[in-house]
This record gives sequence, C-alpha cells and structure tokens, in this order.
Amino acid sequence: MQDLLANAKRLYRLKSNQSLPKFQRYIYDDLKNSTAKLTAIYGSRGVGKTTILMQILAESEVEDKLYISCDHPMFYDISLFDFVDEYSKRGGELICIDEVHESKNYEQELKSIYDFLDIKVYFTGSSAIALRSPDFARRYSMYHLYPLSFREFLELTQEVKLHSFRLEEILNSHEKLSSEIIDTLKDKKIIKYFDNFLKVGAYPFYFEDKSQYIDRINDTINKILHIDLSKIYSIQPDKVDTLKKILLTVCISNPFELHIEKLARLAGITKATLYKYLNYLNDAELITLVTNEAKRFANIRKADKLYLSNPNLFNALCDSSQKGTIRESFFVSQVKTKHSIYYANTGDFLVDEKYTFEVGGKNKGFGQVKDISDSYIFIDDTEIGFENKIPLWLFGFLY
Repeated sequence: MQDLLANAKRLYRLKSNQSLPKFQRYIYDDLKNSTAKLTAIYGSRGVGKTTILMQILAESEVEDKLYISCDHPMFYDISLFDFVDEYSKRGGELICIDEVHESKNYEQELKSIYDFLDIKVYFTGSSAIALRSPDFARRYSMYHLYPLSFREFLELTQEVKLHSFRLEEILNSHEKLSSEIIDTLKDKKIIKYFDNFLKVGAYPFYFEDKSQYIDRINDTINKILHIDLSKIYSIQPDKVDTLKKILLTVCISNPFELHIEKLARLAGITKATLYKYLNYLNDAELITLVTNEAKRFANIRKADKLYLSNPNLFNALCDSSQKGTIRESFFVSQVKTKHSIYYANTGDFLVDEKYTFEVGGKNKGFGQVKDISDSYIFIDDTEIGFENKIPLWLFGFLY
C-alpha cells in the first residue's frame, strides 16, 4: 500500500503541473466552502467534474493533499478505505477522489472512511445512478453539476462577467435584465450567440478543441452507454444498441409523438423493458422525462414527454431535429436545474406548480393561455421581450 501511495502522489504531482482554466463553474464557491466531511459532485461525463477537483486542490491551503482517479488501473481491486487510511495516517488531510463509482463497493468504502477516518474528502460520480443509496447519501453533501448554461457560455466566449437570476426576477424584470445583458456584449448580438450555444458549447471540452467537439460528444455518449450503464445495470452489449436506437428516435421526433407503444415497437422491445431503459437514460442524463401535470395527483396512463437532455446532443446525434423540439429541450434543460417541471394540458409547461409557460417562435401568441393566471410566453429569435412575452435565451441565466 505504501508503494501505491507513493505512485499516486507522483501522478498527482504530474497532473497538478497541467494548466487549469481560470473560469470556475457555478457551484465552485459552494464546493470550496463546504464544511462537510464528504462532499460529492455528480453529473454527466464531460461537464467538468475533474477540473473542479483540481481547482479546489490548487486553491486549498492544506499542506498534505492528494488527487486520485478510481478508473486508473492501479486502483483495480484495491480497497478504497485501506488506501485512504494509509494516506490519512501518514499525514493526509484532503483527498479528491475522481470516478468513485469505478471502485468496488465504493459506497461501503466511503461510509467507512466517513465513520473512522479524520480526513476531508471530495469525490465525483458520473451520474446520480451511482450515488443513490439513502443510507450512504445522508453522510455527504451532494452537488449536481450540469452542462454549461448560456450565461456561462457567454462568460467564456465573450470574456464578460454575468450574473444568474432567480426565476421570479426573470419573470418580473426581464426587459431590464435583457437590456443590461445585451449592453455587456461588444457587438450586442445576443441572438447570434444563443443560436451558436444551441449547437455547441454545453460541455466545457468545447473550448479545448472546437473542431473535434461533435466527435467528443459522441465519444462521451458511447462511454456512458458502454461503461457507466453497462456496468451499473449489467446491460448486455447487444442491448446497448437498443439504447442508441431510443436516443436516435427521440432526436428526430416531436416530443408528443413519442408514445410508449410506438417507441417500444420501433426499438423492438416490450413496454416494460422500454420504461426501464428510459429510466436508465434519464438517470444517465442523456434524456429528460417530463411527466404530465395530472400525474401529480393520480397514477394515470399518460405518456411522458421525452427530450434529449441538452440541445447540443441533437447536433451530435441527428440532422433532422425539429426547431421547436430544440427550443423546448433548451427550456427544460435550464429549468430542471432548480425547479419542478411538468408538461401542461393547457400551455406547454407547468413550473413550480404555479407558472404556465408556452415556448415558441417570435410570432407565438397567447391564444392557448390567455385565461390562465401566471402565464408567460417564451419566444425565440427575440432580443428583448414585452410584458408577459419573454425572450427564450434569458432562461439560460437561471444558473
């Protein structure tokens, strides 16, 4: 174990010599200031979890600190508790553990670390599916890292400092906020940047090599399917092709067209298996299931709406996606980070069980929601809204 620790320290020194981006994700300050003994960062592959760990280590004033990744071969079949115990008794104060779900029995190992060792731990998991045990979860603070918001994308591409806003601020002060944001841009062309964001930039690796971005997204999708889901749910390799087929079908369809019977038939599986696979893909953050508002009160048989989890996935998976579907996917991807969302029988979405929202093009009218209180229209291709008509891009400032 001493040799393993020495080698881990050597690899950390090498990794810490690599350059780090100055930009910090929206949860960084909360993570850095976390007083929890165990702090978890979870989210899809490619959203920047490793970078955050290295930034925390770089800024930490702790003298003896370490980074390890459980997907490195040297940690195969190694007890995580025994390793951290060895590090702790030799003066270790802070350890950042990446890809913790790659370690065998990681939940029990982390529980033992919490119960018996005096050391601060940050750890990451590729998705919530690997960090879901209630008995384990109560021992750590958990932070969900989503793909880049439109606000973060603008900060990175335009080198400006922008603030996020609460939902109520956007609804009540959208004209003022829109004007202020546009004024920070050198060329004032917010729609141009929003159109670009819908195609690229949701994953931070876009800024490493823009020419390879779509290939990196597809590689990320394949790793989620072939490694994460296959390992956690013991999915056979031939069934991974069925998961891909489901993703492609969601990509080219309008959300309301995806009735369960039709999708099961297209995928060549039973409805029961389809429901199971949809939950896998939802937990892995490749799709988002939005349920009907009536399901809050009764177990009714009504199809969920299905979306790819962020608009960039459409650009990677298919060439024939509908613009309206991409708009709704963007809206859902931003809202779900902090709010409850259902699709509504009247209007498109019910948010926080209070607000009714319609999403559409710049000529979208109030016909469907004119008699509903707390109803708003979010419109594309519009810089600044008026009254209850709000530019869609502004929803990219929720985080």
